[in-house]
Amino acid sequence: MLFDAFGVCEVREINKVEMILVNIQVVKGKKVMKTFNDFGLSEQVIKALNNMGFEEATPIQAQSVPLGLQGKDLIGQAHTGTGKTAAFGIPMAEFFDVEKEQIQGIVLTPTRELAIQVAEELNKIGQYKGIHTLPIYGGQDILRQIRALKNKPHIIVGTPGRLMDHMRRKTVRLQQVKMVVLDEADEMLNMGFIEDIETILTEVPEERQTLLFSATMPGPILALARRFMRNPEIIRIEGRQVTVANTVQSYIEVEERQKFDVFCRLLDIQSPDRSIVFGRTKRRVDELFEALSKRGYSAEALHGDLAQSKRDMVMRRFKEGTIEVLVATDVAARGLDISDVTHIYNFDIPQDAEGYVHRIGRTGRAGKTGAAITFVTPREIHHLRIIEKMTRGKITRLPVPTVKDAIEGQQRLVADKLLLIVENGDTGNYTGLAENLLGENNAVTLLAAALKMLTKESDRTPVTLTEERSFRGRQDKFKKPRMGGYTKSGGGRKGSVRTGGQSPRGKSKFGSRSF
Repeated sequence: MLFDAFGVCEVREINKVEMILVNIQVVKGKKVMKTFNDFGLSEQVIKALNNMGFEEATPIQAQSVPLGLQGKDLIGQAHTGTGKTAAFGIPMAEFFDVEKEQIQGIVLTPTRELAIQVAEELNKIGQYKGIHTLPIYGGQDILRQIRALKNKPHIIVGTPGRLMDHMRRKTVRLQQVKMVVLDEADEMLNMGFIEDIETILTEVPEERQTLLFSATMPGPILALARRFMRNPEIIRIEGRQVTVANTVQSYIEVEERQKFDVFCRLLDIQSPDRSIVFGRTKRRVDELFEALSKRGYSAEALHGDLAQSKRDMVMRRFKEGTIEVLVATDVAARGLDISDVTHIYNFDIPQDAEGYVHRIGRTGRAGKTGAAITFVTPREIHHLRIIEKMTRGKITRLPVPTVKDAIEGQQRLVADKLLLIVENGDTGNYTGLAENLLGENNAVTLLAAALKMLTKESDRTPVTLTEERSFRGRQDKFKKPRMGGYTKSGGGRKGSVRTGGQSPRGKSKFGSRSF
């Protein structure tokens, strides 16, 4: 049955819309990891994706991008944090004509926060092709937006209410639109935007490509798909449940500029025998490796730009235990089968839940315990919660370690090593020298001096890391709009339920309210 493709439609919804998905083809491809080079993209787009650190396509990207490049309509059922923006952003960057100074694509989002985030991402994807994106949303001065529209953006990302306001003012014209994207369609439905969406879709050319992304597929969304989409193909990406009983998952909230110092303190406290540190980009990995080396840590870098001989040498040294810290990108570390990795550090939070699962899966193997620690900036906390929800795991918050904590950690490490030597009786030829020193010095003072000499002092050598972009948090999906006023999100309205009957817009089909 076609509705098996969704698995989320309740029986009562199916009875209402049992004919809606006639002629919709279901894509049930095998999960195949692809790099963006496999899609035949232009050099400019590949360069942009490399700069963004997107070396390998997520499942939604791997299935959506080829269909998008073929000009097909599609419905993608996927949760937040699965990489949807690049799934529709790449076809937009490839297809749109930079010489044509007209709006060629629109993306509708439920909130202004999401509109800003999507626009930032699309501008990064299209930067080398010259494809420009402008976010428009309520809460921002509309005159400022009108001035920005005079720069002729190729893509508009906006909330439905504010887009309709511009349509009413004729400051946005949609006659040349080639592609429409409905992002988080179920959330726009929940916020009462379904009629606005229908109005907007009737104003764009019928000969267009329509892409719809939604975490769930309620009846009204399916009805919208039948009315405005042409034989869409369906892609369903499920959040996967992960069991990592032997891995303790935790996170530390810290500002970007403090992240490296905090990381070094954590290394001093935990003193991992063998650890992998994940960076979001090749540049980040190189800079982390150089910074760790400056501060005296035994580290090496691993990413796709290294020659194979160098990669082999790095992996050999890591397996032999010659180096303690391997700094790697997601793609470079894929497939590593090293059973003795004790710690995973996500210096940069992964792009999505799939990436997180892959990373922490490098430890806690073969019945051994492991630890996975993720560094997040305050703006990334909500993104972490999305990952936690999708993986159905518990990620515990840790306090930010201090310099004092790091010194005490190193002191404990040295003391444990001394006690282990004593326990093993492995003092070699040092007994006689020790007796001579004890005859001339106080025992406590002598031992304290030995501990001080052996303890690694905190190295505060200045280092500079290029700041990476943060993953913005999203508005709480389940937060209801305030009654009696407009929400701060710029995408809400008075109440979330519309009444039937006559439209409140009066004579104007676009209405006059701004969101």
